[in-house]
Amino acid sequence: MNKPIAASGLALAIALSLGFLPQGETAPAKAASVSVADAAYPQRPLWGDTHLHTANSFDAFTAGLRLGPEEALRFASGEAVMTASGIEAKLHRPLDFLVVTDHSDAIGVTADLYNTPEDQLSDPTLKRWRAMMHEGGSAAYKAFREMVTAASNGTLPADFADAEKMRKTARRVWDGQLDAVERYNRPGKFTALVGFEYSLQPKGNTLHRNVIFRDGADRARQVLPFPSDGQTGPEALWDYMDRYEAKTGGRTLAIPHNSNLSSGLAFMLTDPAGGPMSAAYARRRAAHEPLVEVTQYKGDSEAHPFLSRNDEFADFGDAGWENGNAPLTTLKKPEMFAGEYVREALKRGLAIEHLIGVNPYAFGMIGSTDSHTALSSAEEDNFHGKFSNEGPGSDRINAVVNPGVKESRLGWQYQAGGMAAVWANANTREAIFDAMERREVYATTGPRMTVRLFGGWDFSARDFKGDWVKAGYSRGVPMGAQLKPGKGAPVFLVSALKDPEGANLDRVQIVKGWVDAQGQTHEKIYDVIWSEPGKRKLRKGHLTPVGDTVDLATATYRNTIGASELHTVWRDPDFRAGEHAFYYARVLEIPTPRWVAYDVVRYKSKAPEGVRMKDQERAYTSPIWYGPRT
Repeated sequence: MNKPIAASGLALAIALSLGFLPQGETAPAKAASVSVADAAYPQRPLWGDTHLHTANSFDAFTAGLRLGPEEALRFASGEAVMTASGIEAKLHRPLDFLVVTDHSDAIGVTADLYNTPEDQLSDPTLKRWRAMMHEGGSAAYKAFREMVTAASNGTLPADFADAEKMRKTARRVWDGQLDAVERYNRPGKFTALVGFEYSLQPKGNTLHRNVIFRDGADRARQVLPFPSDGQTGPEALWDYMDRYEAKTGGRTLAIPHNSNLSSGLAFMLTDPAGGPMSAAYARRRAAHEPLVEVTQYKGDSEAHPFLSRNDEFADFGDAGWENGNAPLTTLKKPEMFAGEYVREALKRGLAIEHLIGVNPYAFGMIGSTDSHTALSSAEEDNFHGKFSNEGPGSDRINAVVNPGVKESRLGWQYQAGGMAAVWANANTREAIFDAMERREVYATTGPRMTVRLFGGWDFSARDFKGDWVKAGYSRGVPMGAQLKPGKGAPVFLVSALKDPEGANLDRVQIVKGWVDAQGQTHEKIYDVIWSEPGKRKLRKGHLTPVGDTVDLATATYRNTIGASELHTVWRDPDFRAGEHAFYYARVLEIPTPRWVAYDVVRYKSKAPEGVRMKDQERAYTSPIWYGPRT
C-alpha cells in the first residue's frame, strides 16, 4: 500500500520546462535482466492495458483511490488486491503486460495535500479541498470536480506553483513507480512497461497522449514525466521525446486517446496555427504517434453515425459522450465530428497525403481501460468502476458524472473496456514496444478474440489448408503495414477466433477508405464472412441480423447462435490501382449483457429508461495501407 507522503508544495502544472534530472543526480544500477528468445513471427496476441491510473494521479486520489503502482501491477498479473471499500478484486484472467500511466501534471500532489497538516496550509481553497478529501464520499467527489474545473479554466490556487517542491514530489513518485515496474517485470511471463500520461486539455478539450518507453528504469530515471503546463498542442511533448532519445539512447512513442472529446481538434486538416499542414509536420506526427487509442471507458472513437451514415454499427459507446468535451464546457457542433473519429482521421490522412505526399494519420489501433482505480479490468461481469467511488454495490448506474451541467452524463454511459492486443515476437518490453511501433496491434472493447489480417496479391483459399500465418508473413504484410503495388486487386487473409471464455462471433467486416483522383475521400464496409451462412443473407448491402440470446432478467446469454471461428480470403471488388486506400477488419460478437445489466441483477438497481443494457462487443485491427507510389 502507499505510504504517507511528506508535505510539499503543490501544483497542477509542474514548472519544469524540460522534465530532466538536474546536474549531479544519478540513476541507480540497472535491474537484472532475463534473456527471452524472440519467435520467428508472433504466435499469439499478448493482452494488456496501456492506460491505467493509480493514486499518484491527482484525480484518482481525490476520488478516494489509495492503491499505487505496486497494487496495479499485482492485479494485472493475476493477484487479488483489496480495494478501499473492502472488496477483494481479481481478474478472471491475468494480463500479459501493463503500462501505468499516471498524469504527469500534478503527479502525487493530491496525496501531498491530503497528508499535509492543516496548520501548514495558508490557502483557504487548499484547506477546504483537504477537509473534503478527509471527509470522503460525496464531499471528496465534489473536491475532485472542483480541482478538475479549476485546472481546466486556470484558476488553481497560487500555492500550486512552487516548482522546486513540485520537482521533489515528482522525483519521489517517479522513482517509486520505476522501482515497482522493475520488481514486477518478468520477461517471458509478464511485462511491466514504463509510461505516463501527458494530459493536455486546453479549454477542456482532450488532446491527451500516453507516452510509452521501450526502456527500463536505468534510462527512464534520467527524466521526469513531462507536464502539459502552458502547452496548446503535442509539439512540446515530441521535443521532450526527442531529447530523451538523444540523451539516453532510448525510445518512446505516444498514443493519443479520447479524440471523441477534443471538440474536433484531434485530427485537424491544418497545422496548429490553422495554415496548410507541411510535409515535415505530418512526418513528425506520424513518427512520434504510430498508434491511437480507439476505445476506452469514455466512449468509442472508431466511427460515428453522423459521419458513417451507412454503417449500422457506428454508434457503439457513443451514448452520452458525443454531446461535448469531457467537462462539457464546449458542446458538440456537427462540424467537430470529422476531427474526432478515427475512421475519418484515416481518410483525412489519405487526403493530406494526396496533397503533400505524407500521411500524418497512418496509425494503428488499440484499446485500453483508462481506469482510475489501479484495477485494469475490462470485463463486463467484473466491473470495478472507473473511479474508486464508483465501485460495485453503489448506485453507479444513476450517478451523475458532471453535476450541475444540463447536458450531464450518467454512470451507465461508462464503458467497461477496452483492451490492447499486440502481435509481439516475445513477451518482453522490447518486443511489445517494437510491435506497437510497427502497428501490428489491434483493439477490442473488452473480449479477447484472436484476430489476424494479412494483405497480399496471390492469397487463395488453399492457404488456409496449410501454414497460412507463415504464408501471410512470407507473401504479404500483416496489419499495420504498407502493401506495395502488385498485379490485379489486393487479397486479404482474415481470421477471427472467439474469446475462449466469451461470446460467439457474429461476422467479420472489412472497412475500406480511399481517396479518389480529385482528392475526395470515401468509405465502404464489406461483410466478408459471417456465422450461419445458410440462414443469413445479404439484402441490399445489409446482412440479416445474427439474433439475440440475452436474458436481461438473469444477465446471461447463450452461445447457441454465432460461430466460434470465422476466416476467409477476400479480394477488393472495387479496387483502382491509382488510388490510395486503407483496409481494416472489424469483428463483431453476438449480443451480450453490458455491465449495467449485471448490476441490475446483482444489486437490484433500477436503470432509467433508455439505458443500453446489451451490445455487440467488437475488435478493430490496425489498417493495411495501399499506395500506388509505395
